Amino acid sequence: MAILADGNRDTEAAWQQGLFILVGFPNSLEVEIVFFVVFLFVYLVTVLANALIIVLVYVDCHLHSPMYYFLSNFSFIEISTTSTLVPKMLANVLSEKKTISFAGCFSQLYFYFSLVAAEFLLFAIMSYDRYVAICHPLRYPTIMTGRVCNQLVLSVWVGGLLVILPSAVLRAGLPYCGPNVIEHYFCDSTPLLRLACTDVWVVELTDLVVSSVLLLGSLALTAASYVRIISTILWIPSNQGRQKASATCASHFVVVSLGFGISIFIYLRPPQMNSVHLNKILSVLSSIVTPLLNPFIFSLRNEQMKEALKRTLCKPCGLLATQ
Repeated sequence: MAILADGNRDTEAAWQQGLFILVGFPNSLEVEIVFFVVFLFVYLVTVLANALIIVLVYVDCHLHSPMYYFLSNFSFIEISTTSTLVPKMLANVLSEKKTISFAGCFSQLYFYFSLVAAEFLLFAIMSYDRYVAICHPLRYPTIMTGRVCNQLVLSVWVGGLLVILPSAVLRAGLPYCGPNVIEHYFCDSTPLLRLACTDVWVVELTDLVVSSVLLLGSLALTAASYVRIISTILWIPSNQGRQKASATCASHFVVVSLGFGISIFIYLRPPQMNSVHLNKILSVLSSIVTPLLNPFIFSLRNEQMKEALKRTLCKPCGLLATQ
């Protein structure tokens, strides 16, 4: 009873200070230390691997093409997404008071879902880029010009920031009367909405519309591009030609499948299938594990990326040899 009383007092004190409590992964101190080490390692590798892709695309002239320009933006989104969640999660893992301010919570929610929205929009654009490259190779340089690529990337970032804004504003305007305990390791949409002490059907409807249009719309554009790509590849007469064409979009197809599959299962499945623990696991997969795997999927399956890495690493050796 004393422990419960202490917990209630901590919750009440946090509420009076304008704080939410993030439950995270409640466990013994030893297990939480293991979590901290593992998540820190994963976060550092994720940031370094994605940053390496950005640097390679910037410094290697062989990668100055629309495909790799979009890939570098994708890597930047991955770094930003994990950085929105993981540092605060790591700070809370070893903290007795696993709290986040109201402003911090809504900021985290807004930027995380804005980045996720930008990622799905970029999926569709990257698919369109591969469609033009494979189905209309002669017109590719005139269609995917530098100006067009810049406009498409700008639309990704602006679209991601704007499409989530109505839902975020509505959610921030709700009254939260307590309890202030969020059953998650970050300020996710559904766990936060459960804390509101008013009817939230308008926010839920807005979330459903935004999620459906964003996920299903970008999925439809991506799928349409890949249907045309596959049909074109099947008509290529030589096996070598088919393999070369397939190789240019294989990595992207794997990443897109992971991204859409996990997100649709999290945010568009029926309410009766909701589970706190399952949501945490799926969120870890989508926001921590997938950003770790993506740079390796792109680099290990892409010969140009591997060659660019070799050239970049060998440059210092060449300079030393000439001195």
